[in-house]
Amino acid sequence: MAKQGKWESVEIAGRSAAELRDALTSNLIRPLGLVMLTRERIQEVADDAVRRGRMTADDAEDLVRSLIDRGRRQTDEILRELEGLLDRARRAAGLGGDKGDAGAAAFPIPGYDELNATEVRKRLEGLTADELRQVREHEARTRNRKTVLAAIDKLL
Repeated sequence: MAKQGKWESVEIAGRSAAELRDALTSNLIRPLGLVMLTRERIQEVADDAVRRGRMTADDAEDLVRSLIDRGRRQTDEILRELEGLLDRARRAAGLGGDKGDAGAAAFPIPGYDELNATEVRKRLEGLTADELRQVREHEARTRNRKTVLAAIDKLL
């Protein structure tokens, strides 16, 4: 039997947290083979390999950076998919989800407005030219951070 968590009694769109967890597990986590590793845990393993002489510090740094970048891109893709599904569910349930919400779900970097400039710059790698232009337009309209705009321009 699954361990009861503090969110088990929470309901979202008429479903319990346990039902949502089960749906995510059977429809997303298992089919995609998702696992969760923190940046710290990945760094810990790479550092151990360097200490044992199995790889150089530069190779370890490159490996960690590559894994984190790839993981971030995949996470962002999955979050966009989930946001789209939630938006459709909200509209079907008559709970909102107008075109403005759909545009937010399609934005290339989820949670963009809460990120600092360093976090934004890290998430720019791997975006298409169209996505970079979309991020640039939003940045220029809102916070207009010179470091972010310069990083986007460099990638474009």
